[in-house]
Amino acid sequence: MAVQEKKPTTTSGADSNLLNYLSRIGVPPLAPATSPFDPGYDPVTLEAHLAQSSHLISILKVSMACWIVAQEEATRQKIAAAKRHHVATVTGGGPFEIAVAQNQLPAYLDLCAKMGFTRIECGEGFTDLRLAAEDVVCMARERGLDVQFELGKKHTGSFSTDVVQQLIEQGKRWLDAGALEVIVEARESARDVGLFDGNGNFNATYAERFVSAFGIETVCFEAPNKPSQFALLNHFGNKVRLCNVRLEELLRVEIYRRGLHSDAFLQENLRPPRPALDPHTEPQVKKYGTHG
Repeated sequence: MAVQEKKPTTTSGADSNLLNYLSRIGVPPLAPATSPFDPGYDPVTLEAHLAQSSHLISILKVSMACWIVAQEEATRQKIAAAKRHHVATVTGGGPFEIAVAQNQLPAYLDLCAKMGFTRIECGEGFTDLRLAAEDVVCMARERGLDVQFELGKKHTGSFSTDVVQQLIEQGKRWLDAGALEVIVEARESARDVGLFDGNGNFNATYAERFVSAFGIETVCFEAPNKPSQFALLNHFGNKVRLCNVRLEELLRVEIYRRGLHSDAFLQENLRPPRPALDPHTEPQVKKYGTHG
């Protein structure tokens, strides 16, 4: 099962007002289940997003490979800001693949540890990994780093039945080796890749196979755009784990997850259950009637 950092209970008066209202309209408290990514924002912008939405973030992916070419102090500011907001951080899979291909994996892991990341993402989306899962996880753990593994190639189109089975077997090897989570590839387009065909149509049958194999708390689906996000939430409901969501789209995803979006409210598995009428407000309702 994927491990999430414990987050402090929100206690400010304003936040209590919001939480109380959500409860009154039937929205259940949900554990963070979205991993957004920073596409290379400046540290001030990133920290503003964290101030607004840190309680909704399962783990923050920091800017694909952008963090490697940005000013080091700026990247350190981002990681420090995430820690202040009790948000774990993970690097993208691309830098890992390039490090392995260039025979520099130990140096890459050293760098990730020194920068203060919580986790690295491993994969072979555009390269072939010739290292055993156990060896990679061991090297990461020696440096205090957790591991997640991304399933699927970036440039070979949508999954086939055989490919799904191969990826399930690969994912099990990485989880058995100590990875905390597996990620299902969708790139930044969710078209002609992974679970999505050339028109962006979602293959729910294949997605179900991943959930059946790993459990909904251990598999995370890349959902980089509105159609992919809504398709996964519509199918699986509010417990599905999503990643590669742009930071500025996180709140939209989370209102959809809670049935607070007009389209989500029409979905039976997302619409909040209607609470019983509050006896304290019932006289007012009878007096003034209801509208809509």
